[in-house]
Amino acid sequence: MTVRSITSSDRELYIQLAKKFYSGEATLHAANLNHINRTFDECVKGSPYAKAFIIEENGKTAGFALFSFTWSNESGGMVVWLEELYIVPDFRGKQIGSRFMDWMMDEYKDVSRIRLEVCHCNNGARRLYERYGFKPLDYEQMVWDKENK
Repeated sequence: MTVRSITSSDRELYIQLAKKFYSGEATLHAANLNHINRTFDECVKGSPYAKAFIIEENGKTAGFALFSFTWSNESGGMVVWLEELYIVPDFRGKQIGSRFMDWMMDEYKDVSRIRLEVCHCNNGARRLYERYGFKPLDYEQMVWDKENK
């Protein structure tokens, strides 16, 4: 398995994978193409707040991951958010998710926390994350979206 940073030539691939992510059981709402494009642009320009990766297996696209980065007083340091992890259906059940998690845990071993969200109905993802020691937080998240005002 290879995990590589997205490049400007990956736009169509990234959009396709993000749309599939947002049409499955991993999210509560459909994709917003405007947001996907803005996220891609932010990652490609080298933002310190967002990074995206393409996951490949034997030269074929097996999925993608999107991370964001923040500081947390609660955890006492840098926090990596695994915002999105999508494994292409043909590659599921082949340990790609587990190998990606191994890569992620090594890549970000020096941060104070790795955080993620998972829908209650996404049982496969929940089992994967729990195997790596992730535990639910008893927080209820609230959001304010500029676009809704």
